[in-house]
Amino acid sequence: MKKPELLVTPTKVEDIHSLIAAGADAFVIGEQRYGLRLAGEFNRSDVQKAIGIAHEYGKKVYVAMNAIFHNNKMDELSDYLQFLKEQNVDAVIFGDPAVLMTAREVAPELPLHWNTETTATNWFTCNYWGKRGAKRAVLAREINMDAIIEIKENAEVEIEVQVHGMTAMFQSKRSLLGHYFEYQGNVNELDKQQKNMILHDKERANKYPIFEDENGTHIMSPNDICIIDELQELLEAGINSLKIDGILHSSEYIIEVTKLYREAVDLFHEDPDLYDDKKSEFLEKIEAIQPENRPLDTGFFFKETVY
Repeated sequence: MKKPELLVTPTKVEDIHSLIAAGADAFVIGEQRYGLRLAGEFNRSDVQKAIGIAHEYGKKVYVAMNAIFHNNKMDELSDYLQFLKEQNVDAVIFGDPAVLMTAREVAPELPLHWNTETTATNWFTCNYWGKRGAKRAVLAREINMDAIIEIKENAEVEIEVQVHGMTAMFQSKRSLLGHYFEYQGNVNELDKQQKNMILHDKERANKYPIFEDENGTHIMSPNDICIIDELQELLEAGINSLKIDGILHSSEYIIEVTKLYREAVDLFHEDPDLYDDKKSEFLEKIEAIQPENRPLDTGFFFKETVY
């Protein structure tokens, strides 16, 4: 049984060394102009540095180009893809076919990972994009464990699953926060508050993080997914990549969580029974460092999606 890749989203270049030491195998980075909901902003210089550090240790770097693109950015895609090709990036993450078509023209050898965040819900769609050049499909966060296993059994591409972190519930291209502050006459308040604003549902005692970037306004889940104690089925199924999403979390938190998932995955491959004995300890250690306003749950892994 082959170990899955442990994929992490760092907040800055300086964290790459620490995350490698913590056990990360690969990283998702990028800049908000081209990628959605990144844990940190990586300009071209940062991308170059991150790839250099990761490759020195035999690790991989994937750059996100999965934003929703409009006509005004079409002329930029070719130049950015050529830059990534020159830096020997290990894969480009895309959702828009414009990225795939441009990559075919300027960098046909670049590996591509298909990630639309929401529509990877069956193996036919995964294989559709595989036949058009995608090496990997990133599954939607809203499907359960049985569906994930069934997709893996029938997929002709690699499968990536998020196992930890918050997820997006809503995105609008509109600058809802910016317009609100402008209406209040507090235009300069946005940069100060965009990282710690919430929508508070008092009836359900839920707090939804909300932030704004170049791609618009994003409302995130009130809880963090955590299935460190429920990894067995994914590991037995041979899921190729397990993702820890660090968006809106601190560097220190991401590093500690990575250490624990690394230990859990390695322990399962060493002795599944021993993992079963210790899995509750792994969960307890994450609960001990979890921010008070971010409860843990298992997302949709063990329940049906309700619309």
